[in-house]
Formats: sequence, structure tokens, C-alpha cells
Amino acid sequence: MNDSFLETRQVVKRYANHTALDGVSIAVPEGQVFGLLGPNGAGKTTLIRIINRITAPDAGEVWFDGRLSRPEDIYSIGYLPEERGLYKKMKVGEQAIYLAQLKGLSRQEAKKRLTDWFERFEIMPWWNKKLEELSKGMQQKVQFVITVLHRPRLLIFDEPFSGFDPVNAELLKREILKLKDEGHTIIFSTHNMASVEEICDHIALINHSKVVLQGAVTDIRSRYKSNQYELMMQSSKPLQNSDTFEIVSSEVQDEQTVNYKLRKLTSISNSELLSLVGAQGEICKFTECIPSMNDIFIRTVEGKI
Repeated sequence: MNDSFLETRQVVKRYANHTALDGVSIAVPEGQVFGLLGPNGAGKTTLIRIINRITAPDAGEVWFDGRLSRPEDIYSIGYLPEERGLYKKMKVGEQAIYLAQLKGLSRQEAKKRLTDWFERFEIMPWWNKKLEELSKGMQQKVQFVITVLHRPRLLIFDEPFSGFDPVNAELLKREILKLKDEGHTIIFSTHNMASVEEICDHIALINHSKVVLQGAVTDIRSRYKSNQYELMMQSSKPLQNSDTFEIVSSEVQDEQTVNYKLRKLTSISNSELLSLVGAQGEICKFTECIPSMNDIFIRTVEGKI
């Protein structure tokens, strides 16, 4: 955990008869995108509120940049909540400057940075409009800009793609990855597992108030491999099972081409498996089946892993 920019250590939070967090420890590496995952009600938003010092834990600690979190650390955090909170009746530019000043920027610097972002997101024409006059997607863009404007070291995005069409979601994704490349540490909370695979380096999965899975995305997907392979093959004879693999399913493409799904039965290497299968016909495609984060999420939450 020494290379972590943010850590929570055995954090507990209770509300009346409900335990929202039960000994939650996560380690967010510096300069990485960290996915905070879990079903509704698992405790993700409570943890985010504690990291932001909006509420305090009943037990446990939050460490920020190698030391215990302090009140002034909120100036080094940008938080985009799932429930957006801008003022509907205020003009867009006016409130953006006001909120930037609350984060320590001068009016002049705030206006300069906002102009750059608004032009990049093509929302400059709405500078003098009231927020309620903007579409939901435009409002989301404004909130994102306000979140990142003061260039905080830690960025927390809670369902950032909510309300976006695919084109604008892709735009936002590129900006998030660009922020990572610039050295920002990012916590990314979402239900969209495809986004997790595209954006996140590490994840923690919270279920029933506890961390049930944590680590690098590539390591986790590799850890839960099922020794299954997809194979396209051309042969005048059907592929036969052997002592080292079995056929899970097959689908005929044409007279000689068949798609197979295989499962390895022994610990032979992929090269050895390929050689054994190749002895029975011409291989057109050979792919190892790596489980998606969506599969892992569902299986973990349902207790099947």
C-alpha cells in the first residue's frame, strides 16, 4: 500500500440499525483510475462522502498522500456526485466562476480556464444562459468542468456518464484518461462494467458493506479464467475430445468450418493445446475466453465465485 495516494483503513459507518460500511479498506494507487464498484446500497456513496469529509466514519481512518486526512485536503479533491447539484436559476458562467473561486482560484484564472474548457466541450454559447435552459447532457458537461477546473490531485466521479449519449460519453471518457495521463488520481464509481474495462486500472468491489474483491483489473480477469477457449477450425472430420481437453459446444459455419468452445482438462500450456488441436485440422482462429468484469461482478455479488 506504500504507493497508494489514498487509503481507507477498516472504515466503519453505521446509521441507526443499518451498517453502511463494515471494516472497509481500499488502496488507490497514485496516478491511476480506481473503479469503486458494487450494487445499489452496497456502501459506495457513503465511502465517497467519508473520503470527501462530508461525513465522518464511526471507526477507521482515511489516509491522504501518506498521512491522515486533514480538513484542508478537500481543496485537493474534485467531486462529481451522482446527484448533480448546480443552481438551476443562476447563469452558467456566473456560477462556474463562483464555484471555482470557492476552490481557491482567482476570478481571472477561473474565467480563463473555464473559457478553455467550454470551448473544448462546445458549450461557450450557453455562458449567459440559466442552467435550467440547458439540456441534461449540457448540464452534465458544465458540472464535469467545474469538478476538474481547479486541477485537484484526486478526482472522484460518481456515475459520470449518466445522461450522456454515446458520442458525449466517449468525449468524457477521453478527458478522464487525459486527466490520468496528466498525473491525477481518479476514483471512478459506476454500474457500467464495459467502462470499467476501458478506463480502470484497479477496482474494489463492495457488497453488503464489505470489500469482497480488490486488485488490478487485468489480474482479476486473469484470476477468474475458466480454462475455456474459442476455436474456429476447418476439417473434413469433427474435432474429437482427448485426455487433455473436452468440447463444450460446437456450431457449424459451413460444410468444413466449425466453431468450437473447448475446456482444458489438464495443466498443459496454450501452445501444447494448440498443437494437439491443430493435429486434427486447419485452425482459423484460437482465442482464450477471459471473463468480462460484468461476468465477474455478477458472479461475485451472487456468491458464485
